[in-house]
Amino acid sequence: MFRFQNPQYLWLLLILVIFVFLFILGIFNRKRKLKNAGELKLISLLIPDYSLARKIWKISIVSLAWIFMVLALARPQFGAKLAEENTKGVELIVAIDVSNSMLAQDLKPNRLENAKKFIERIISKLQNDKLGLIIFAGDAFVQMPITDDVRTARLFLSSISTDLVPVQGTAIGQAIDLASKSFTENKDISKIILLLSDGENHEDDAFASVNTLKEKGIKIFTVSVGSKSGAPIPLKNGRGFLKDRNGNVVVSIPDEKTLIELANATDGVYVKLDNTANASDKIIEEIVKLQKGEIQKQIYSEYNDYFTKLAALAFLLLIIETIISERKNDIFRKINLFKDKSNQKQTI
Repeated sequence: MFRFQNPQYLWLLLILVIFVFLFILGIFNRKRKLKNAGELKLISLLIPDYSLARKIWKISIVSLAWIFMVLALARPQFGAKLAEENTKGVELIVAIDVSNSMLAQDLKPNRLENAKKFIERIISKLQNDKLGLIIFAGDAFVQMPITDDVRTARLFLSSISTDLVPVQGTAIGQAIDLASKSFTENKDISKIILLLSDGENHEDDAFASVNTLKEKGIKIFTVSVGSKSGAPIPLKNGRGFLKDRNGNVVVSIPDEKTLIELANATDGVYVKLDNTANASDKIIEEIVKLQKGEIQKQIYSEYNDYFTKLAALAFLLLIIETIISERKNDIFRKINLFKDKSNQKQTI
């Protein structure tokens, strides 16, 4: 595993961008002043020892040295030893509805984006807990197997859209069944299914697996996404809204009753997503109250540090830069390491 011990120092790389910009600007200003002073070919004969190539080489070397110094300050490290650590936590499977009705805009910008923000807030508060992601519409799929890697969870969450499940509908029962099978076999830990949906179940019996969940001690926390008045479902091509067979605009109204009953059936919690902060805080409070069993977590206990090597490279480059002169001299003129094409043409 790779990491930076002090990543805040990486911002110093922006100074290099400014430095290079000022250097290029200085070159153009110098040429402009020389043109104003007279013919460039004549002026170059008056300053034969000047070498633009040498200046560029010196600036390039200093820039590279700066990059190595900043990286050294940030302290890059590679994991050297993997160890297992037992921590206290819960297992949480998030099932998020990605049917087209989640594009309704009664919550701005739409229901799905609000649901994703809600989950992001939950993830940011989790400590030593395991998390899995399931997406569902007419079918249900595991988007991310249960893990304690928060960074991976955020990556998968950001990619969720209504295009991921081709079959339309809202198969809540199928999502619950898949979620119940996605937990680990650890019986000493609390297990929660966090279901986010507008509740319009059109595909199956959402209560079919409830008895099995109660036997396993799995609770369902439900989140209703959308307003009571509902909203039309925008078409993806941007041409109006979804209509029924009679040509009437379809208004998607959240089925709060189903979601409340699902939560009550497993002694879970129901919240309405009208304010992301308040709703997520209530869910987090309930998660904290639950019994936390032992979770086995793999971590890197030792890291190899590489900042000394980078610092040595930076120091070496600075020594090389001081050796290189900005102007030509008799010794290097014969070797001609830094060829100046413009001077060659003049000599010929």
